[in-house]
Amino acid sequence: GRELPKWVKKCYEASDNALVVMLIPARTDTRWFHEYIYGKAEIRFIKGRLKFGAAKNSAPFPSMIVIYKKRK
Repeated sequence: GRELPKWVKKCYEASDNALVVMLIPARTDTRWFHEYIYGKAEIRFIKGRLKFGAAKNSAPFPSMIVIYKKRK
């Protein structure tokens, strides 16, 4: 939701001193994607839509794994 950009920024900043891995919606058209992910992290797009456990429905959006490697 609206809090996601704040978490992405926080994870980017935390990668100064740690490995950070996120599973988040693939929102490649957003400002936060271009400011904090594109060109700064390893991105793995997940084929299809995620479905957790015995859920009847899949997620309504595509997902990606974002990996920040320790920068310092």
